[in-house]
Amino acid sequence: GTKKKAACPGLGLIYTILSAFLFSVASLFLKKLEDVHSVEVSAFRCVFQMAFILPGLIYYKTGFLGPKDKRIFLFLRGFLGSTAMVLLYYAYQVMPLADATVITFTCPVFTSLLAWIFLKEKYSLWDLLFTLFAVTGVILIARPPFLFGSHVTGIEGSYSDHVQGTIAAIASTISAASTIVILRKVGKSVHFFLSIWYYAVIGLIGCVIALFVLNEWRLPHCGRDRVFLVLIGLLGLGGQIFLTKALQIEKAGPVAIMRTMDVVFAFILQILFLDHLPTWWTVGGALCVVASSSGTALRKWRQSVKKAKEREI
Repeated sequence: GTKKKAACPGLGLIYTILSAFLFSVASLFLKKLEDVHSVEVSAFRCVFQMAFILPGLIYYKTGFLGPKDKRIFLFLRGFLGSTAMVLLYYAYQVMPLADATVITFTCPVFTSLLAWIFLKEKYSLWDLLFTLFAVTGVILIARPPFLFGSHVTGIEGSYSDHVQGTIAAIASTISAASTIVILRKVGKSVHFFLSIWYYAVIGLIGCVIALFVLNEWRLPHCGRDRVFLVLIGLLGLGGQIFLTKALQIEKAGPVAIMRTMDVVFAFILQILFLDHLPTWWTVGGALCVVASSSGTALRKWRQSVKKAKEREI
């Protein structure tokens, strides 16, 4: 459908930058949390989303289950989306903020690959090239010993934690890409509020079960950590709102490219507030991943513009 024109030029891109900033600050607060498991943080995030989405469901009269033929897709969307959130939060906690953020930007590449497999969308040599760039960027960040030797510098904690964080970030990215493919499959037949509702409810149920199994459920001991939990929920919600607004008034391609500001903010916040200088390996990996994700987004944008012109003709 046609998109509404922005009230002023570049407003959608400004919304995107604000969204990137809020998401980055939320990630910083997550790094500052002490003795709170990533699953518990995810549970609090789901509670915030449910609280803000519930009035929308009632107002738009969407129901709580959705169409019968779409429920399996909604369930998968909720399960994979919440899994991506938990894994990402874990990656933020055990590896440098910039490293985890950069890995998440391989999502467009994995989305193209999964869409080719499951939705039969076109996958060209350009897509393969962007995939290789993304894989190269992840390797530069992970720095496996069989390629870089046994002495790896510039990481947080032990190298095993760094590897586990890298695996979690990659798994989170694949889960997020799978979620996007499912949302494409569902299309506009389901209200986006209902999609977020499934994400929050299934995520909360899964997190509560996991917390009791892991015996990790505890309230933060100090007031600062409790404030951080609330801020993570509010900032994450604000980031989603600004990103949604940006996509409503701006084409998806420029928004996807501008979202790479997440990486810039992650580097800045890591240096200023976490006192952790990124290595040149991380910078090189970031350049590879940003080039890959930007190239993928730009190519998809050009394809959509070309198809729109063909339809007009």
